[in-house]
Amino acid sequence: MGRRNKKQCLLACCPILLIILIFFLMVTAASAQETGGVSVRIKDVARLVEDRANQLTGFGLVVGLNGTGDGSQGFALEMVLNFLAHHGFAVDRTNIRVRNVAAVALSATLPMYKQNGDDLEVTVSSLGDAKSLQGGILLQSPLTGADGRVYAVAQGPVVVGGFTAETRRGSRQTTNQPTVGFVQAIVENTVPVQLEMVDALRWVLANPDYSTANRMAQAINTYLGAEVAVPESKAEIRVAIPDSYRQNPVGFVALIENIQITQEQTARVVVNPRTGTIVFDDNVRIAPVAVTRGNITVRITSEQRVAQPPPLSGGETVVTTDESLEVAAEPGSLVALPAGTSLDEIVQALNAVGATPQDIINLIIAIDQAGALYGVLEIR
Repeated sequence: MGRRNKKQCLLACCPILLIILIFFLMVTAASAQETGGVSVRIKDVARLVEDRANQLTGFGLVVGLNGTGDGSQGFALEMVLNFLAHHGFAVDRTNIRVRNVAAVALSATLPMYKQNGDDLEVTVSSLGDAKSLQGGILLQSPLTGADGRVYAVAQGPVVVGGFTAETRRGSRQTTNQPTVGFVQAIVENTVPVQLEMVDALRWVLANPDYSTANRMAQAINTYLGAEVAVPESKAEIRVAIPDSYRQNPVGFVALIENIQITQEQTARVVVNPRTGTIVFDDNVRIAPVAVTRGNITVRITSEQRVAQPPPLSGGETVVTTDESLEVAAEPGSLVALPAGTSLDEIVQALNAVGATPQDIINLIIAIDQAGALYGVLEIR
């Protein structure tokens, strides 16, 4: 029993230890920068405005399933009839069973500069009531963009990360998500890129910030020794192409994207209540606030009682169950946090309260709702 308690305690402490480890790593990186930012290349924080991905969608049929496909009605039946009719087969719909076929939706993201013949990963998702796509083969299916043009064609075995096992008596065991998988596609058409000569390039920051945009423009101008870069907004920087690079814009882009700049870090807290994940940096501060946590425990116990009838009475033995409800409320711990409290002090204070990662998430949300969190809170 002692070993089990120690193991459970270690597992409970791991998320807190991970949070502290992430904190010290970020403090070490921040202390190396006198300005409080991080030195990065332009290519790591910005992109050309033309360099964007495009989403593709499509529909198809997965065949060869082992009885785990759609039922006799729905998308799959209509798609099978259309597929057979397209190939010149006329079949009575009452004679078709589609337990080995599943109708699926296809989705993919086509990066810029993908060329004809390149591979593309496509997500396959069941549309109907199929139990699993494991072992299925996707028939040739086109994927189109928002403009209705076909950019890729998917076909081949569906790779599924989950599985479903079922016994003859009807019991079923499912692991992960057997109705979603991946398949390979071939790019058939490239996304057109504007090729005409331009006199300026526009860079877009991944995380818009006025300070970063201004520093990026200053770094480019200092490196080139000319006023060619101008921040037009917190997200966009316009860079004029010098005459010496007019015939070699690719070389100019390669030169710009490797210039080092200092990126400002926004005080940010990211929490995921579903997984209990918490990520926040050293820039987070809080106003004067008191944090409390009350621990309420509810216990429901049951005890069976056997009532025997008197001798020779002809009665029956009766088994009853008595249930008891116990609610214990432990006194809440109160921790006062002064103005300007840093991340390290937040972690120490919440650990002193004895909070779990889920408790910390709820407390951070409460602090933000009280207007005491100096930073951006993101709930994923």
